Amino acid sequence: MNAVSIQQDYLAVTRKRRVYGAILLLLFVLVMVSGFNLADQRNAGSFANGIHQVFDFPAEVIGEAIEKAPELPGHLVAFFPALIETVNIAAAATLIGAILGLGFAFMATRGLAFYEPAIPVVRRLLDILRAIPEIVIALILIFIMGGGPVPAMIAIALHTIGALGKLFSEVVENVDRRPIEGLSSVGASWTQRMWLGVLPQVMPNFLSYALLRFEVNIRASAILGFVGAGGIGYELRNSITWGQGRFDEAAAIFLLLFLTIVVVDQISSGARNRLIGGGQHV
Repeated sequence: MNAVSIQQDYLAVTRKRRVYGAILLLLFVLVMVSGFNLADQRNAGSFANGIHQVFDFPAEVIGEAIEKAPELPGHLVAFFPALIETVNIAAAATLIGAILGLGFAFMATRGLAFYEPAIPVVRRLLDILRAIPEIVIALILIFIMGGGPVPAMIAIALHTIGALGKLFSEVVENVDRRPIEGLSSVGASWTQRMWLGVLPQVMPNFLSYALLRFEVNIRASAILGFVGAGGIGYELRNSITWGQGRFDEAAAIFLLLFLTIVVVDQISSGARNRLIGGGQHV
């Protein structure tokens, strides 16, 4: 094969990729436009007529917060226990989801699973856990168990199992198989191969994904509070429902959530950088 034919093949592949990319971009734009039109038609009023009111609510919240600024520190202290409850829900759900997701990941990895025929079943189970939103699971559990933090924790944990199980499985599939083959050659059991041959390679990525998921779960825990699952989201719903006169409390809750997410993001980002070697300075 000469240089001319190689160049022609390369240009043909490049043109094909550009065509496929253009088609995907066009489909994406069509889906976005049709979705926007459908939402606009199903809305009580058109988006164009209501666009000028977008900043009305934030302006009312900020205005009342400024007007009652001396009361802000007291609100921060009052709602801090609810914030701790939200963080605890997220932490417990992340821990449970990471542990069970780790187990499912090893059961769903081709070439490394303990029982290969179970791989499709485990993968579909993880798909189902990821596909069902946390709020749907939480509403069902609240109907069964009543309101509180436990339904929120279970709902977030189930979704976390599906998400981390998928991510962990993809990481395990890309490990270097040579240490595993070496352990197999000396008669190591499946557990020993996973513990000594796989985990040392993937643990930094596992911890990185778990920390990132913890950030996501804090937001999910706050959102589930709106449906009666406890935490600071429940307090925020009450403040907004009461309307004017309580907007300063809503502002304090927004501030607590913002500061918490910033702090957790900084801590987890630093930990992830250290785990993957990015925290080392030359």
